[in-house]
Amino acid sequence: MTNSLSTTSPDAPAVAAPASPVRRLVALGPWLISAAIVGYAFVFGGYIATIVAFALIYAVCVSGLNIFMGFTAQVSFGQNAFAAIGGYTSAVLTTAYEWAPLPAMAAGLAGALVFAAVIGYPTLRLRGHYLAMATLAIGLITYEIAVEWESVTQGYLGISGIPPLGIGPFEATSDREMLTVLTVIVALGAFAIDRIRRSRLGRALLAVAGSEEAAGALGIDVARYKLLAFLLAAGFAAISGSLFVHIVGYVSPEVFGLHMVILAFTMLYVGGLGTIAGPILGALVVSLLPETFRGFRDYQDLAYGAALILLLIYAPRGLAGLFAGLAARKEDR
Repeated sequence: MTNSLSTTSPDAPAVAAPASPVRRLVALGPWLISAAIVGYAFVFGGYIATIVAFALIYAVCVSGLNIFMGFTAQVSFGQNAFAAIGGYTSAVLTTAYEWAPLPAMAAGLAGALVFAAVIGYPTLRLRGHYLAMATLAIGLITYEIAVEWESVTQGYLGISGIPPLGIGPFEATSDREMLTVLTVIVALGAFAIDRIRRSRLGRALLAVAGSEEAAGALGIDVARYKLLAFLLAAGFAAISGSLFVHIVGYVSPEVFGLHMVILAFTMLYVGGLGTIAGPILGALVVSLLPETFRGFRDYQDLAYGAALILLLIYAPRGLAGLFAGLAARKEDR
């Protein structure tokens, strides 16, 4: 009898050789570019620092959307609803009730999660374009509530005088302080999402993305895991909404309109759906592209649109996917 411990099946995968330094460097490309952009903004400050700060706020929202769309292969046009809940909760509690920013953000996060759980349970029974339309309706309804509930949201006038982010005596008021805080938050979010993807939860989400029927046959509670992904996406969106109001010091309904949904989708697909670095790089690149083409004046929007089309044509898996493909080619050589 052959000892199974001492034999190797011809079909067994070979032990992967260590990645070459060149491949590792290319694979780290999205992270290095993102770090370079943030570092440049940190050194020079001013207007570029403001743009990068907004990009990092969007990166938090898009990272959450990536869990629902990239890992679970579902579609949501309602991220702006949860961002609005987080943002307005922080704004109201800190201005009308003099809460500190962190407890107000925690309350906004809790409110968004409760709302997501209530609407997610029936909504996630839908699939495909039905789910997309349902989540779009949720975002539009939330926007209308922000406009019409003037006694709380002040309608189009908005809420001003929102205190900056801070803990105790420390407040992030300068460009560099805001960038530092946002960079730490984005890095922690990316680390958490990477851990999620490597966990049992992440493997279940990827199984649902592959085939809901097959995942169910394997004993995976598809409805439960879809709801968990929806809650995670809502949580990240709520945090981004709170970050926005505390960084800007002002909030109005236009911030959380349909434009936010379109921009988040663009950032996700440009950066790379289903990747960890993609949402961050996509948010930075899409935020900086209009400034890059500002010299085109009347043709700025045309150049911006053409650049996005070219990116999607020649990098269909996003910029992070492009770097992953280049790293694989380097290894093959």
